[in-house]
Amino acid sequence: MATAETLLARYKDDGVKRVKLGVTDIDGVLRGKYISLDKFASIAKETSGFCDCVLGWDIDDQLYDNAKFTGWHTAFPDALYRLDLSSERRLVEEAGVPYFIGEFVAADGTSLHSICPRSRFKNLLQKADEMGFAAKMAFEYEFFIFNETPHTVREKNYQDLEPLSPGNFGYSVLRTNTHSELFNGLMDFCIDHDFPLEALHCETGPGVWEGAIAVDEALAAADKAVLFKTFTKAWFQKRELMATFMAKWSMDYPGQSGHCHQSLFDKSTGKSVFYDKNDAHGMSRIQKQYVAGLQKYLRPLLAITSPTINSYTRLVKGAWAPTASTWGVENRTTALRVIPGSDKSQRVEFRIGSADANPYLVAAATLGAGLLGIEQELELGDPVVGNAYDIQDSLPLEAQLPTNLRDATRLLEASDVGRKIFGDAFVEHFVASRDWEVREYERHVNDWQLKRYFEII
Repeated sequence: MATAETLLARYKDDGVKRVKLGVTDIDGVLRGKYISLDKFASIAKETSGFCDCVLGWDIDDQLYDNAKFTGWHTAFPDALYRLDLSSERRLVEEAGVPYFIGEFVAADGTSLHSICPRSRFKNLLQKADEMGFAAKMAFEYEFFIFNETPHTVREKNYQDLEPLSPGNFGYSVLRTNTHSELFNGLMDFCIDHDFPLEALHCETGPGVWEGAIAVDEALAAADKAVLFKTFTKAWFQKRELMATFMAKWSMDYPGQSGHCHQSLFDKSTGKSVFYDKNDAHGMSRIQKQYVAGLQKYLRPLLAITSPTINSYTRLVKGAWAPTASTWGVENRTTALRVIPGSDKSQRVEFRIGSADANPYLVAAATLGAGLLGIEQELELGDPVVGNAYDIQDSLPLEAQLPTNLRDATRLLEASDVGRKIFGDAFVEHFVASRDWEVREYERHVNDWQLKRYFEII
């Protein structure tokens, strides 16, 4: 890993004048700034301060009125953060300006922060390490692209938007040929910024693409997912286009997923602990326990992996999104899809997550649930064969997923699993943030209400 001294020497040789940094808030939104090279030199080996309002407001910069961690009552002091010097990217569309991932730290300047999403995931990775495991992950995202700008979507009140391409045309070679400059340009951009895609294709729906980020060590994979979402949106906006990662922008089309593939390896040998060549599906005892943990705790953790009001418009039967805590082998109708493979590729795909979720929190929730399954030596039931939607109504209550953010938040608040995985401070703060999100939604009149009640009622 490069040291602060070697980085500074390189930057001076290259004529670099400034550095860019970003930290991730509760919603997974990157918040950051440019700093001078002198400022970078003064904080590269130390910590610096960032107003802790970024952990105490929503995606519209509105301050929570119910949070203990920060608020008007704390006067919004600086929260300490440090830069991960190993995360350096040189921004190719900014003449090589260096970019660094930052993370909040505790008041002692070294310990993990109780609220910071990246810190909470690192805490789970420490637990995995203590259990003798290393984790690998890979995120894949669906996103719609429009011939719009941030100004035009507001002028149109987000109605009658023009997609990049019309109609349903999944895996289209015609569309990729027509827009080859965009497809190749985005893939090159992702390579240049160290979150390369192993695949990029058209999905079903007008202007919808799916990008699969290459597998990596778990923390690096979550970092890449966070950067991919923001940098991709910026890349399209520079080209007078807009990409959205909201869970569902129209009820006429399938929602946008944020799937997470994951596997565990023995940290001393590097061999998969998920793979057993003697099992019919290649599943080791540890993988079965891991999947059982995921299945058992999907319900109380849903507010974390489906964190917005909009997330739940995607979780409906027959819309390519799971609606119950189920698992299967190569079954895309279940919440958990076990993918048989080799010592290197045996894994499980978490399919509930939507594209609007915070990658660090998705990674932490799923890894934490899986590790609990191993610790508790949970038994895995039989896989679902065929259409999981057909059997959902016969499943017990604990397998049924909440259908809205309010109910999901109450389940998280009442359950002890979130506290085991994330800690009391984080769960209390996250629950407060979701409660705020629900109340913000409920106090607004929307188009559905106007159309339904304005004249007739």
